[in-house]
Order: sequence, then structure tokens, then C-alpha cells
Amino acid sequence: MANWQKLEKKYMMDTFQRLPVTIVKGQGVRAWDDEGNEYLDFIGGLAVNVLGHSHPVVVKAVAKQARTIIQTSNLVYSVPQVKLAKLMIENSCMDKVFFCNSGAEACEGAVKLARRYGMIHRKGAWEVITATKSFHGRTLAMTAATGQSKFQDPYEPLPEGFVNVTYDNIAAVKAATSDKTCAVMMEPIQGEGGVNVPADDYLKKVSAWCDKKGILLILDEIQTGIGRTGTMFAYQQYGVEPDIMTLAKGLGGGVAIGAFMAKDKVSVFEHGEHGSTFGGNPLACAAGYATLNYMLKNGVVDNCRSVGAYLAKSINGLKKKSDLVVSVRGRGLLLAMELSREIAADFVLECMKEGVLLNAVTTSAVRFMPPLITTEEDVDEAMAIVKKVLARVGKK
Repeated sequence: MANWQKLEKKYMMDTFQRLPVTIVKGQGVRAWDDEGNEYLDFIGGLAVNVLGHSHPVVVKAVAKQARTIIQTSNLVYSVPQVKLAKLMIENSCMDKVFFCNSGAEACEGAVKLARRYGMIHRKGAWEVITATKSFHGRTLAMTAATGQSKFQDPYEPLPEGFVNVTYDNIAAVKAATSDKTCAVMMEPIQGEGGVNVPADDYLKKVSAWCDKKGILLILDEIQTGIGRTGTMFAYQQYGVEPDIMTLAKGLGGGVAIGAFMAKDKVSVFEHGEHGSTFGGNPLACAAGYATLNYMLKNGVVDNCRSVGAYLAKSINGLKKKSDLVVSVRGRGLLLAMELSREIAADFVLECMKEGVLLNAVTTSAVRFMPPLITTEEDVDEAMAIVKKVLARVGKK
């Protein structure tokens, strides 16, 4: 058997801190490595596999589309693209969509659109306010937008035009707003920053401020969108409607696709002002349509909400049995278990050895983001392992 991990180190850039496991197969909530070991996958492709691994509806759609046509370019019209666009618009508060290939591309496009709007309607305003502990992607501009120094410091000088302010602090947003501001860009719940949930009225206050000042509200729903937090989009839980919204991760059910959506008044791009060769290709859009259509017709978001509450209750129950568990935070099936010691990476490694895949989102927080089709029985099985590992590492 090939030593894939050794070959990876020989041929690939060493940019990922990987778990020492090579996953070769997946079905539903479960995955298998190259040695035949089985895992409950509560990483879910980093919140991507909303229908689990290789869901039949996605597999069928991709296979059918691959036999028909894979790529056309955006110099012609494409049926799968229009079908997905129609479904997304009809099930959101937005009016127009642009398809790209990733979350970073979606956020880049959203900022370009906001700057174009600022040039036309705000006397050339071009700055975007973002939050500390945010994450908007790894392109150079989105590194500047991301309010975490560990991502920014190695790449200075960074592109100008982003002002990072304290998350969940409306006074900080107001203080940073100037005549140069064209938009505020926020995650409804910060994912990579540690699954940080703001006060219930924070986004409503930010939205009201944006309306008052005539600036745009961009919600980055790369991680929170497509049902992850218990509604199709997280904004629906906060009583706001963004001017621009970014999506990726779960949209393709495992196939790479990104998008940004906007209200009509904000859709100011003209021909040639933005584009993508692969964005919205027929294969990715067929996967996206199959995923979203299945979710809407089969109660997947409702399942996420109920099983997410069950998982949160299960994690909370561990606090009574282990001094290591401090709290649980998040919504739906985007949750973080905060530990009392900075052992998240070791804890995740021990859980992997026992058969459940989790993510150390910070040094002291473990992130749970399983497929939205996860059952309470799956949760019970995973939590039995978590409980076992807690007991073991707690003795060290």
C-alpha cells in the first residue's frame, strides 16, 4: 500500500496541519481511511458536506451532467446555472446572483461590488469595515479583511481599504465609519474565529447603522449559509436583510462552488466589470441545484435545527461529568465545545484514534460541523467517544 502521507510531504507544499489520516471513501456521516478504519465524520468537509458524503441525489446529478456537458464558459448561456440561480433567488431575500468557485472568491466579488457601488453612489467611498477574529478567505485582499493577525502578519504590507474593529460591538462600527466607508462586512456567526455568536440584537444594530449612513451590509454566510445554523441562511434568525451575501461551502453538496448575491439596487456591475472562467460551470451548478432542491423538499434544515439542539444538550451534559468542558456555543450544527485547557489539538487527535473526526478551531475549542442529515443516534455514538476521551485526557 502506498504511503500517501509520506508522498504528500514530498510533492506538496506544506501548508496544512493535517490529521494523520488518509480518507479514501465516504458515505453519509461516515468515512473510511486507506487502512479500512471507519470514522464518524463530524468535520463534514469543513461544513461543506451538508448531505453527507456521496449523497445519491448529488452523485446522480453530477454523473448525468458530466455525461452531458461539463464546461461552457460564461460567453454563452447555461441551463444548470439559470436553474440554480432561480432556486436561490426564490428562497432568499436577494434579487441577483453571481457564481464563482470558492468562498474567498465570493467575498472578493462582494467587496468589488461594494466598492463599485461606493464609487457610483458614495462619492468614491471604498473602505470596508470588518471584525476582529473574522475570516473571509486567504487571497491577499481577504487576508486584509480577515481580522486575525496570525493570517495577516506574514503578508504585510497588505492591500488597503479594510478597517478591523471589535466583533459584537456596535460602538466600534460607528467609530470606524467615515466618508470613505462603502460597506460593513460581517459573519453572522464567526466560524474560523472560534464559532463566536454575537448578541441577538447586534446584526440588527449594524443593519440600522448601515441604513442610516447609506452604506452596504455584507453578510459572509460562507459557513453559516445553506442550512448550517438551523435556517436556510443565518440572517433569517436575526431580523435583518443584507444588501450583499456571500455563499460557498455547503452550496454544492461537496462540489466546489461559490456565489455572492445582492439586492437589485446594489447590482451595479456592467458588462466586463467582473467575471470568471469556471464560475457557475454546468457541473458545479447541477450539484448545487440537486443539493438545494433536495434540502428544500426533504426537511433537511429542520433536521439540522433539532439534531443541533440535541448535540448542544449532549455537550452541555458533559459539563457535569468533566471539569474540562466549560461551555458550548453556536447554532444548528455549527457548534464549539470550549475546554478549560489549551488541549484542543490533542483532544481531537485522541478522538480520531477512537473513530470520530472533529476540528480544533482554536487552542481550547473543538468544532462540531457534521452533515445536516446527522441523526440523534449518530450524535449518541459520537458523544460516547467524546466522553471516553474526556475521561482519559482529564487524568493527564
